[in-house]
Amino acid sequence: MRITHRHKKEEPKKAYRFNSGIVSPEVLVLDKTGANLGVMKTSAALALAQEQGIDLVEINPKSTPPVAKIIDFGQFRYTQEKEARIAKAHQHVVEIKGVRLSLRIGAHDLEIRKTQAMKFLNDGNKVKVEIILRGRENQQAGMAFEMIKKFVEDVNRAMPVRSEQAPEKQANKVTTIIAKS
Repeated sequence: MRITHRHKKEEPKKAYRFNSGIVSPEVLVLDKTGANLGVMKTSAALALAQEQGIDLVEINPKSTPPVAKIIDFGQFRYTQEKEARIAKAHQHVVEIKGVRLSLRIGAHDLEIRKTQAMKFLNDGNKVKVEIILRGRENQQAGMAFEMIKKFVEDVNRAMPVRSEQAPEKQANKVTTIIAKS
């Protein structure tokens, strides 16, 4: 059996050019406060930055002319990394949680599954509702569709949901995906 490892691909860090690394002949220069100093030759802007004892950092290389700011590069890089860490901490990855039903499920168990589904939806996740058909149950796919439809309607009465994927049969499973609207 082959074991494969999935490694997360790290996004390449944005590399900023600064001081003598700036290759453009002219840059639009901003000072520490963000005030526009106008378009200058890169050598003149670099001399102005060195006069103040700080760096000339190219912050937007794609504009014409590129935008460069006179700031301390170490402090600039630190604030950029800090903002990226904060943004990463606040992001929420939507997961698909599963709730499994059966054709012979009891009323109390159905209520528990409904409570679980509502908890998952309140956490911001999507819910995959599935019924696995065993043996002769495969002949009763219509009952499974009805049960899933009834379950989604029950959840919808408690909180508004929308169907991400209509109920469908795949082999011996009937599944649907719902999300909070």
